[in-house]
Amino acid sequence: MNAIQYSGEWLALVSAVAWAVAVILFRKSSLTVHPIGLNLGKNLLAIVLIALTSLITGASLWPAVSPRTTWLLFLSGFLGIALSDTLFLWTLKLIGASLTAIVDSVYTPFVIILSFIFLGERLNWHQLIGVALIALAVVIIARNQSDSPDGPASRRNLFLGIIMGTTGMALVAVAVIIIKPVLSNVPVVWATGVRLAGGTLPLLLLPIIPQFRYMFTPLLNLNNWKNLAPASFLGTYLSLLFWIGGIKYAFASITAALSQLSTIFVFVLAALFLKEKVTRTRILAVIMAFLGAFLAIY
Repeated sequence: MNAIQYSGEWLALVSAVAWAVAVILFRKSSLTVHPIGLNLGKNLLAIVLIALTSLITGASLWPAVSPRTTWLLFLSGFLGIALSDTLFLWTLKLIGASLTAIVDSVYTPFVIILSFIFLGERLNWHQLIGVALIALAVVIIARNQSDSPDGPASRRNLFLGIIMGTTGMALVAVAVIIIKPVLSNVPVVWATGVRLAGGTLPLLLLPIIPQFRYMFTPLLNLNNWKNLAPASFLGTYLSLLFWIGGIKYAFASITAALSQLSTIFVFVLAALFLKEKVTRTRILAVIMAFLGAFLAIY
C-alpha cells in the first residue's frame, strides 16, 4: 500500500462509507440489544474475522513487536472501542443516527488539535475554520428545541446524547494519537486485532457479574444478529481495518477529516432507511459539519 499514492486517504474514505452503512444497522440493533452488549457482540465477531484474515493471508499472529507498542495498541482499543464505542452506541440509541453523525463530527477537531500538539502536524487557518464550523453545527443541534421530539425526556436524551457522543469522540481522538507514532512498524491486520482485544477483554468481565447479565442475554437471540452481524462485519471489521490503514499511511488529521465524511452518508441513509425526519436545521448542521471536515483536509 505504500506504493499507492494517497493510499491512506483512500483507505480512510472507504472506511467512512463502510462505517456509515454499519451505523444504520447498529441503530436498528440498538432497539433490541443493550449498548454494552451490542459492543461486546460486534467485537467478538470482528475478532473472529481478524483471526481468519490472518490465517488466510498467512500473517503472523504474533510478530516481533515491542511490548510498549503492544500495550499502546491495547490501551488504544480500551479507550477507542470498549469505552468510546459503548458511548457511541448509547448515543445512537438516545438520539438516532443522523443526530449522532453530527455530534460525532467533533472527532475531527479533537484529532487535529491533538495532532498539532503531540505529533507536530500542521494546523492552518483552513483547519481552524473547519473546526469552528463543526463545533457550530453541534451547537445548533443542541440549542434547537424543535429538532427533537416534544417532551422533557426527549430533550434530556438530546443533551445526554451530545455529552456521551462528544466524550466518546474525545476518547477516540486520544486513542488515535497514542498509536500513530508506532503504526509504521506493525502490520495493519495485527494492530487491528490487538486493538480489538483491548476493546473486548474488559467487556468480557461484565457478564460474570449477575447485575449486568441482562445486558448480554439479547445476544443469545439469533434474530438480533440479523442486523448486528453485517453491522459488525462492515463497522468493526472492515471499517476498522481501513481506518487503521488510513492512520498508518497518512496524517492523522487528514484521515480524521476524511473519516468524517461518514456524517453526510449516515444522514442520507438514516432518512432513506430509518425514516428519521429531515429538517432545515439538520440539513444546515450536516452541511456545516461536512464543509468543516472538507476544510480540515487542506
